[in-house]
Amino acid sequence: MTDILQILILGLALGGVIALMGSGLSLVFGVMRIVNLAHPSLIICGAYVSYWAFKLWGLDPIATLPIATLIMAAIGVLLYRLMFESQAKSARYSEITVLLTFALAMIVEGFLGAAFTNTQRVTSPEYATDAFFIGSLFIPKGQLYAGCVSLAIIGALTLFLNYSRLGYAIRATTQNREAAELLGVNVNLISMIAFAIGIGLAGAAGSLVSFVFSFFPAKQWEWIAMLMSVVVLGGMGSVLGTVVAALLLSVIAAFVGTWVGATWSTMTFFLALFVILLIRPQGLFGEKPELA
Repeated sequence: MTDILQILILGLALGGVIALMGSGLSLVFGVMRIVNLAHPSLIICGAYVSYWAFKLWGLDPIATLPIATLIMAAIGVLLYRLMFESQAKSARYSEITVLLTFALAMIVEGFLGAAFTNTQRVTSPEYATDAFFIGSLFIPKGQLYAGCVSLAIIGALTLFLNYSRLGYAIRATTQNREAAELLGVNVNLISMIAFAIGIGLAGAAGSLVSFVFSFFPAKQWEWIAMLMSVVVLGGMGSVLGTVVAALLLSVIAAFVGTWVGATWSTMTFFLALFVILLIRPQGLFGEKPELA
């Protein structure tokens, strides 16, 4: 029982971070139907912001989270204006965004590799290697702090989407872009803001990832499969679904990694993606597509 509780604690703590990593991806898809394959590479950009702030000035990565968020949100506005705004009314918008974001992922990886090499890095504040002990159980402080901060950010995002005027506009655009536009919503502006928020969330996740996982530019290809599994299982566009799926898959992966082997832990996410696409393509909280 102690072993089960220990694995459950570790899985839930990491699940919170993975939920934040996937929430921006889910939000962007829900509002604009952009399948953002570059999302993990932008998370890594946020991780580098916090890493160098810690390395050069000794700033705590949690303290630099707002800085990474704002920097990445500004980059999100720039990317939207340059890459996605002109294609927004295309009948094949989602398909176009897959190609655009794949190219963007390659460009970002190349830039980061040239600037920082492919050396594995990790931010190392004191709490990253410390833990709380409760009897025979231990809770790593780094994972606990990162998980709690992640869930707090997602909670704030949920409140924003449900109770603010701008949040109403974002949700209306998510449900029906044409109807929202007829009701006076500036869909293009809302799309740009939502994209900036999504990329800002990638920056926030990057700050936390910087001391929870080791990272390097090519790490994005491992993370994209994990994040797509979480987003698809939860239901594309559902932030709540992303949180539930991230916690569920992270706990299952923790049990698999402990009882079967660490090599099989990552396979959990691939298998989940395969199964959910076969059985319930709309995911746990997604809407079933209407047949023509």
